[in-house]
Amino acid sequence: MNRIENKTLDQERALYGLRDTLVVNCKFDGPADGESAFKECTDVEADGCFFNLRYPFWHDEGLTIRNSEMTELCRAALWYSHHITIADTKLHGIKALRECSQVKMTGCDIVSPEFGWSVHDMEMEDCDAQAEYFMMRSTGLHFTNVRMQGKYSFQYIEDSVFENCTFDTKDAFWHAKNVVVRNSTVKGEYLAWYCENVTFENCTIIGTQPLCYCQKAHQLQDGGLRPGLRALPRPGKPHRAHPQHQESPHRQPHHRAPGGGDHPGH
Repeated sequence: MNRIENKTLDQERALYGLRDTLVVNCKFDGPADGESAFKECTDVEADGCFFNLRYPFWHDEGLTIRNSEMTELCRAALWYSHHITIADTKLHGIKALRECSQVKMTGCDIVSPEFGWSVHDMEMEDCDAQAEYFMMRSTGLHFTNVRMQGKYSFQYIEDSVFENCTFDTKDAFWHAKNVVVRNSTVKGEYLAWYCENVTFENCTIIGTQPLCYCQKAHQLQDGGLRPGLRALPRPGKPHRAHPQHQESPHRQPHHRAPGGGDHPGH
């Protein structure tokens, strides 16, 4: 494997088409403000790198990122890439991961609105995330010990498992299908509306109006099956019904189209 070390690169497509290379302690930053540093690369590793420019990893195959940082200016960092491993890395730019597959993340810190849209076959373990519209329309997720905060998470996801997680969210799991959540805490209002075949096993649910307009939604606890869920009140709020405030069955899911500026014409 080739090696590039201790460089500062800011030109357009600085390492375009790179293959079989380890990039160590490099900075992607500078006045040239070039984007797409690793576009269309194969079997590359970035270790201890700093990314402050846009779109660094697009259309890549076989990518490993370790001990690195992507700043707020590193927007739309990983799109259309496959077979990705990310460990002990900060991902702080908007839309950091989208339309990728075969992704494994461990020990990462994510601060990224609209993170993880249309991602397939992804494992995430021991990570922290702050995001709105987190993982929308993704499939084949397996999350373990993930702590997530933000509105409108996991909408339209399918075929996914979550274990030992803590989610502080709102309108989560809307239109989700074939999902299991185990040994986790989910805090937030309007949980899992319009979902199908979703199971919460040994979970704590905190919030109002969970599981409205659902099909085959269950809670498993202590080896038994109980249809429906018991919603715990939020701390500091009285636990009493407000039928006059019941949400309309025609309430639509919260989502918006992605913002512009993330489709460079090259």
